[in-house]
Amino acid sequence: MDLSRLEQILDRASSRRITVIGDLMLDEFVWGKVGRISPEAPVPVVEVAGESFYPGGAANVARNLREFVDRVAIIGLLGKDHTGQQLQELLAEQKIDVSQVLEDESFRTILKTRIIARQQQVVRVDREQLITLSNEQVQQVVAGVRQNLGDIDAVIFEDYGKGFLSTAMVSQIAAEASSAGKIIAADPNPRHLIDWRGATVVTPNRAEAFFAAGIRGRDADTAPPDDVNLRRAGETLLQRWETKHVLVTLGEHGMMLFRQNERPHYIPTKARQVFDVSGAGDTAIALFTLGLVCGATPIEAAEIANHGSAVVVSKLGTATVTRDELFANFREDSEHE
Repeated sequence: MDLSRLEQILDRASSRRITVIGDLMLDEFVWGKVGRISPEAPVPVVEVAGESFYPGGAANVARNLREFVDRVAIIGLLGKDHTGQQLQELLAEQKIDVSQVLEDESFRTILKTRIIARQQQVVRVDREQLITLSNEQVQQVVAGVRQNLGDIDAVIFEDYGKGFLSTAMVSQIAAEASSAGKIIAADPNPRHLIDWRGATVVTPNRAEAFFAAGIRGRDADTAPPDDVNLRRAGETLLQRWETKHVLVTLGEHGMMLFRQNERPHYIPTKARQVFDVSGAGDTAIALFTLGLVCGATPIEAAEIANHGSAVVVSKLGTATVTRDELFANFREDSEHE
């Protein structure tokens, strides 16, 4: 894709309206240095120099979209606690609509703490609680989406396997959104199988695709275009989920796009440096969906997602890609051809 075509697509982005539904969490990064080993146990002692907080999980998808889209809404569950309040404040600062976020006094907002020393993650500490929404809460979410469906161009389901999403919720929203001609995207979780039928696109990574397709996974020892098992997984999921597209993210190997009645399309990675893969999948689904709502072809949308993911993996921490960075990555890639 040349830069003029990319500009044509992204110039439409600001007016689009996208709602993200899924597991919300707060990402905390503790930055420090290691100067010695603890005398109490054979572990490093991290001397803390600072802390950073970012919206995580489904909130990171919304954050990625907000770099391009003026109107982004998020729907998920937060506890009435300090972590939940902090996450709401971060989202409000970025002008992400949190009016449909559910709050529950009995729920503890998910917090993931990563301790980083010398640009390396030493340990991650998760404070989380798996949930099952009540039928009343599910219907509250469905009703909220239904009420605003006329003002939405796309719905993204982001499943981190914490329980907010369910087949009951997804099927109702997908049916109504599909009937209204909206784009529906889903990022699945292998530990939390949901029926994604009705989605426009589902974006599993390689391991998730193999698991969902019932294919024994192993490290790829062949190039993706020649990977028979990868092709079988993608084609199986196209039929099982009855979706138009399955975009399998392949980490350092790029992406493979599967489409109904079309040959699989392989897109090699554009990453030149990889510091941290945290949130790369969030960027991929955000930008693929953004491309589709802006009139890009599925292959063009996958190229945009691939370049965006290449930018975020070059950053440390839960990151986003800006319009300027996306253009720069495309430009650099064309200069290397």
